[in-house]
Amino acid sequence: MEFRWEYILIIAICLVIAIAITRSKKKDFKLEANKLIMLLGGKDNVIDYEFNKSRFIVNLKDVSKANKEGIQRMGAQGIVEIDNQLKIILGEGAKQIKKHINDLK
Repeated sequence: MEFRWEYILIIAICLVIAIAITRSKKKDFKLEANKLIMLLGGKDNVIDYEFNKSRFIVNLKDVSKANKEGIQRMGAQGIVEIDNQLKIILGEGAKQIKKHINDLK
């Protein structure tokens, strides 16, 4: 039986492609946090916030400045508005976004 280098090369190329696809699908949570703050009307519109597991609860000076549709498109699983407070369900990425939002403030 003859050893075929072509098979090794094909396997290596497939492995490199798989790694590239996996890395490209990872979210940049720092960028996500910046985008979320902008969709909330900017840093100056945020009074305070807290994280509760997968939820991000934020009190805003002016809730009308928040782009709730943009937050939904960003991947929020749900948004509840009560007075000047938004409760945003972020899901699995909430912990990473929390870290970066804390760095922004």
